[in-house]
Amino acid sequence: MYTPKYFAETDLLELDRLVEWNAFASVITTVDGQPFVSHIPVLYERNESEVIFRGHWAKPNPQWKGNLEALLIIHGPNAYISPGWYPDKEEKARVPTWNYAIAHIHGQLEVTHEEKDLASIVSDLTEVNETMVGSDWEFEPETREDHRKQLAGIVGFRLVAKEISMKFKLSQNHPEANIESVIEQLPSSNQHHGALIAEMMREQLDKQKP
Repeated sequence: MYTPKYFAETDLLELDRLVEWNAFASVITTVDGQPFVSHIPVLYERNESEVIFRGHWAKPNPQWKGNLEALLIIHGPNAYISPGWYPDKEEKARVPTWNYAIAHIHGQLEVTHEEKDLASIVSDLTEVNETMVGSDWEFEPETREDHRKQLAGIVGFRLVAKEISMKFKLSQNHPEANIESVIEQLPSSNQHHGALIAEMMREQLDKQKP
């Protein structure tokens, strides 16, 4: 991923926040020599610098049979930035751009067919997401045979991160007056992530101040 130094983020607390915001990941590998991607919910664990993701595929998905060297992408918020918002738009001949936050995680996928592993993945995903939506449905493979049988239709994976790259493109290459103006304009820009990108820009700007 092309990442100019002023957009590079290394604080893993920011990865924690990205995954909390959106744990629906893109998992990219090669299958039969061709790029292949699955879009799937994932579970996330971090112990200091050790980062682990877990998830599962439907068994007919061929990804688990391919090259298991993977790139997992966590997609953060994003928003269009109009050059009309910059005070120096005429002087500097500013052009449109896009602000966003994204994380790339490289690692080797470890495939599992073990029933206990699959049950743990599905149960944990269920608990996290049922809590998120305020519901209480439970996956019960130990007491319900119909639930347990469902596990035969999936393949699980675990990925321990070998390399993590994060890009937080939040106008850090602009003068403060431009950044302040964009922060002011974004919340009312009719963009789904506008207010969130403005909040992230404010945090980055505060970090840069002495």
